[in-house]
Amino acid sequence: MALTRRTLVLTAASLVVWRAHAASERSSFLPLWPGSPPGGGGPSGPLEIGPRGAVAAIAVPGLEVFTPARPNGAAMLIAAGGGYKRIEVEREARPAARWLASRGITAFVLFYRLPREDWSAGALAPLQDAQRALRLIRANAGRYDLSPDRIGVLGFSAGGHLMGLAATRSAYRSYEAVDGTDALSARPAEAALIYPIITLRQPYDHTATRIQLIGHRPDPAAIRDWSVETHVRSRCPPVFLAQAEDDPIADVANSRIMAEACERAGVPVESDILTTGGHGFAMGRPGTASITWPERYEIWLRAKGALS
Repeated sequence: MALTRRTLVLTAASLVVWRAHAASERSSFLPLWPGSPPGGGGPSGPLEIGPRGAVAAIAVPGLEVFTPARPNGAAMLIAAGGGYKRIEVEREARPAARWLASRGITAFVLFYRLPREDWSAGALAPLQDAQRALRLIRANAGRYDLSPDRIGVLGFSAGGHLMGLAATRSAYRSYEAVDGTDALSARPAEAALIYPIITLRQPYDHTATRIQLIGHRPDPAAIRDWSVETHVRSRCPPVFLAQAEDDPIADVANSRIMAEACERAGVPVESDILTTGGHGFAMGRPGTASITWPERYEIWLRAKGALS
């Protein structure tokens, strides 16, 4: 975990990119790791930003922090989707962060490592970043006026898969501790999974999420280990699900499978199954039923104590 010259250069380059975006935002950037991420490796070039604001080649994983004018003590870790090939930061994560911050919740947008960008940790890299992020938010609770027990997660598509794993596998040690922060809990208070990839089993195994994580011909153990529903236990936090019946990428069965797993385990779960919206509707696609899900999510957050 040494702070190498390469790490310093890449961190500086990432901060330049972030500052160009943040000039008009009430936000800041917090690197996840004190040096290289676990195992090292990764892309050697600058952050790649697509024409619609999706990012890839995340050499320095971190958190973009959206601070409310009046923080209410709650926090939310947000993971956008992109099939673990890119992260749809501009289309999904930042709109959600602004929505949450406008309601007093401090929002942390996760720039997580992508598993096929030459990281030694491979498929574990995103989960390592998610667990570290939850611990880092707790470690910085005083800095951001947060209650350590009011940190939730919100994930979209592949980000829903990642936040689903973070919620159901919080006790799993995905990496060796690097400092005192890693003594803290990685368990979120609640999890909202929006048009998520949940299962990697047939017949729902055609997604980029499955291919990027475990390949085209995975063995049964890998399918089981990386399917979120496999890990649902009674200790898992409450779950909110939103998905459209006409989703062409993540079959709506994903949300139903997750809801059934939660019900079997006695985990509180609320499902918002929408008639229309397709995939990637973010905070709602005008002209479709998906435009209503944030309102129901807000009601759920109030009931869970994240909003007052």
